[in-house]
Amino acid sequence: MLAGIAESGSDFALQDAFPHDVLFDLTGGVSFRKGCYVGQEVVSRMQHRGTARRRVVVVTADAALPAAGTELLTGGKPIGTLGTVAGNRGLAIVRIDRAGEAIASATPILAGETAVSLSLPSWTGLAFPTSAAEEG
Repeated sequence: MLAGIAESGSDFALQDAFPHDVLFDLTGGVSFRKGCYVGQEVVSRMQHRGTARRRVVVVTADAALPAAGTELLTGGKPIGTLGTVAGNRGLAIVRIDRAGEAIASATPILAGETAVSLSLPSWTGLAFPTSAAEEG
């Protein structure tokens, strides 16, 4: 969990996540040379255009996190959902553009009533975009 490796079932439903959402593009979990699999066109487009908007993040808080499935909100708008939770740490799949804007503007991110901090796994080399211009 601390490495930011999501597991299907506990962190995401298979039918609800693109490979990029769960970092398969960075862990070798999807081939960009093989064709002819369901969703291949969309996955290839996301890779070549750099348009992945959702990613796995590590969630930390000063208090115990609420249960898995709790929405993460910033400014009253949902940006993701908690997956695995262990005490004050957990994983979530979030819209990194919205999370980046919240972090840049110091807008609180909440899981239920609990203020949280988000970080992208360091091994990914990814960063939160802070404006729409940085997404593409």
